[in-house]
Amino acid sequence: MIQIENTFFELGRTCQRDCLIICDRGAMDASAFISREKWEAMLSTNNWNCVELRDNRYNHIVHMLSAANGAEDFYSTEDHACRSEGVELARELDYNAAAAWIGHPYFDVIDNSTDFDLKMNRLIDCVCQRIGIDTGDRLNVNSKKRKFLVKSPIAPDSAFPSFQDFDVVHNYLQSDVRKAQVRLRKRGQKGHWSYIHTLRKVHPINGQSVEVRTQLTHRDYLNLLPQRDEAHFTIFKKRRCFIYNNQYYQLDIYRQPSHPRCRGLVLLETYSAVYDKDTLLASLPKFLEIEREVTGDPAYSMYNLSLKEDWKNSKKYYTGGEAAGSSNGPTKSLTNGHSDEKHNGQNGVAKMNGHAGEKMNGHAVGKMNGHAADKGGYGDKRGHKAAHAKLANGAAHDAELDEFKKTHRMDLGSPKITKVAVKI
Repeated sequence: MIQIENTFFELGRTCQRDCLIICDRGAMDASAFISREKWEAMLSTNNWNCVELRDNRYNHIVHMLSAANGAEDFYSTEDHACRSEGVELARELDYNAAAAWIGHPYFDVIDNSTDFDLKMNRLIDCVCQRIGIDTGDRLNVNSKKRKFLVKSPIAPDSAFPSFQDFDVVHNYLQSDVRKAQVRLRKRGQKGHWSYIHTLRKVHPINGQSVEVRTQLTHRDYLNLLPQRDEAHFTIFKKRRCFIYNNQYYQLDIYRQPSHPRCRGLVLLETYSAVYDKDTLLASLPKFLEIEREVTGDPAYSMYNLSLKEDWKNSKKYYTGGEAAGSSNGPTKSLTNGHSDEKHNGQNGVAKMNGHAGEKMNGHAVGKMNGHAADKGGYGDKRGHKAAHAKLANGAAHDAELDEFKKTHRMDLGSPKITKVAVKI
């Protein structure tokens, strides 16, 4: 199968026009139907690894949920020479096949919540969105990305369904594109990595955010790292990917070193067309304590979370209405992303860096890294901590870049995507 795919990939590279290669099956599917020991032996024998087979080989994974899961009345073994499983076994195998792809950076599940024709429209719309083709309103299924704040610490690993954990590193780059955010992402497991360049800009007519993603080689990634925007910290996360009730989730656990506002921060993301808030919250994983939905809240934008400056003083703070880099600054009084509540001489608590402060003689006092700061400001302790974080943050990438420079000639040309391959 891999050789057949490689043949089509090579044909795609020779094509003079845009080319989309759709694979009915993918390399990771085999892992769903053999024992883990046999799969690991196969990887070892062929010198393969899951990051290459799953993340780097295909640009997008779409899992079409079996009729045995949610549309049982339409599941049949008649007229299917290759299908002999009953509903229960088919449902189990379908879950295993989906679980084999958990962790791919662009993984979508098309369930059976609609009739078959609309299911096909959702599939087409999903692929078109990923490759940047505007389908207008024809295929709109009202699904959008939703983000939720999760209380930490999270549940133990045993409470989760099958999952994959990844180390993720984000760096924002300088950009000469007006009203745009540019970032690099490094994502991997066990020393194997995939790299993505993302350009996010505001559409000049409808005002919607548009993201253009390009898969990079390790060389491209290191070539672009020197363009890091020094106004931002490097963001480090552990990303946990899993399926719960046929819904795909990503749980981002922020790690140090980072700005104090990111300490203990855990965010859950998924795509959903459910607009009733109570219904949506009720459908989320029961083993996680959801504090609230934060979709569209600039206080939980990764761009803002990575800023080195205090948000209330920053001209780069992104409010959502204007793109990053606007000279207008924030439109409301902010203390690192949360609206100031009650200050100086009034009862209440001021939120600073995402943590509630303590009351002291009727004045609001912010907690910084476990220390109380002076009222109305952050105090010297915060400045010391921030300076320390700046020293550590990004050091690993500088070392990686220096090592690369010793053995490679730098080429700062624009990264080029070599193929677009979608496994369905």
